Amino acid sequence: MFYPPGVWLSHTPGFFFWVGAVAERAVLFIDGNNWYHGAKQHGIADLGRLDYGVISRKLVGPRQWCATRYYVGQVEQRSSLALYAAQRRFIAALRASSPKISVHFGRLESRPVTDNAARELKDYLTTLSTRIDQQVYRDLYDIARRNMRATAYVEKAVDVFLAVDMVVMAERDEFDTAYLLSADGDFTPAVDAVRAHGKRVLAASAAPGARLAAAVNTFIRLGPEWFHDCYR
Repeated sequence: MFYPPGVWLSHTPGFFFWVGAVAERAVLFIDGNNWYHGAKQHGIADLGRLDYGVISRKLVGPRQWCATRYYVGQVEQRSSLALYAAQRRFIAALRASSPKISVHFGRLESRPVTDNAARELKDYLTTLSTRIDQQVYRDLYDIARRNMRATAYVEKAVDVFLAVDMVVMAERDEFDTAYLLSADGDFTPAVDAVRAHGKRVLAASAAPGARLAAAVNTFIRLGPEWFHDCYR
């Protein structure tokens, strides 16, 4: 089931709480990379200042917030000092926002890649029939040559780690409702396994996710306005 951007469900449709009832236990599982890029592509500002304690409490509503588990590939210091330092600052702020929030690392693997724009520029200059200033030609050619090869970082084991934890915790009866903060349809088998154990699964993301939405109990589409009170 889809909801329009910005809608927040304080409870799941058809599920109500009575005085004296025991609140459902809720655990949030955040697919860090998918969540971040989905939010960035759909206009969520100041992502580094988001308070995940506030986000967690807002999403679970009247349910009992038990834990938030953030999954991400770990940047190694030898890979990039700037990225390493930025991730350390983010993780420190994340952990400081609430003792209920934990961080779980996969790994990042480097891959050599070809920059298609640089390759096309080099090919264009090589076949250029129009005369241009020689210094400009040399400068552009050197830029293309220097940027032909680049390094990309690919997450490994993060999705599997999250999926296994969600299923195992369902088997151990550690929650009643799982919130999956992702739009990745690859989680569908894990969602099916969790629901087979009698648990509810709600997915939330700024990005659309038709395949995942078809598997979960509820898919909550979050618009930029939903985050207005979720900043540190």
